Amino acid sequence: MEEDKLPIHDHLEELRWRLIKCVIAVAVGFVATYAFKERIFQFLVSPLARVLPENSHLIYTSLPEAFITYLKVAFFSGLVLSSPVIFYQIWKFIMPGLYENERRYVLPFMIIATLFFLAGVSFAYYVVFPYGFQFFLGFQTDNIAALPAMRDYLGLVMKLMLAFGITFELPVIMYFLARMGIVNPGMLRRNRKYAVLIVFIVAAILTPPDVISQIMLAIPLIVLYEVSIWVTQFVRKKKEQAKAEAA
Repeated sequence: MEEDKLPIHDHLEELRWRLIKCVIAVAVGFVATYAFKERIFQFLVSPLARVLPENSHLIYTSLPEAFITYLKVAFFSGLVLSSPVIFYQIWKFIMPGLYENERRYVLPFMIIATLFFLAGVSFAYYVVFPYGFQFFLGFQTDNIAALPAMRDYLGLVMKLMLAFGITFELPVIMYFLARMGIVNPGMLRRNRKYAVLIVFIVAAILTPPDVISQIMLAIPLIVLYEVSIWVTQFVRKKKEQAKAEAA
């Protein structure tokens, strides 16, 4: 940690400039991705298009809906595209306040957390969407046809992708909590039944209000909880080995 601490107004000024750079990065990403908005939206629609009946299509029910939907697509895509810049600005802001031994954990943490987030998003896109959409479309009859709207569909897929991305961070979070001594494998095993209950509550909050989406999020969460137990066990063994070597 740097010995010379900056005055509070200097910290605020630095924070302001970091935020401005983040906003500029998002704006550049938005402009860059807006030109590909249709392709990006088609990519997001692809899981639904595969299971929709032939000659089906998305609709929009208000005049500006398609335009606003494309703006949202470009914004979220620009946010993803500019995320390395955002993470870099966060790192540059917090780095002076970290000790040298703490700094070496930040980059691996960011890389691993990003990979787990992408794994969650990929799981939602390639596994949950096809089966989930096929289930929902199974309620169509000769008199009832599915007419998904652009706005509703985008909102659904973004919520689900974000929910799965966040929940897949559980092993990463548990790893660092175990390193800090806050959790241990015995604690996680003893509280497994309460964890399962919390998992279903979290799934109900993060997903749209239907049982299938909740179950599809809850099952991976339970699996990730079991993985977290293994991760904390690994951390404990490493600590015990380090103590034995130091003795």
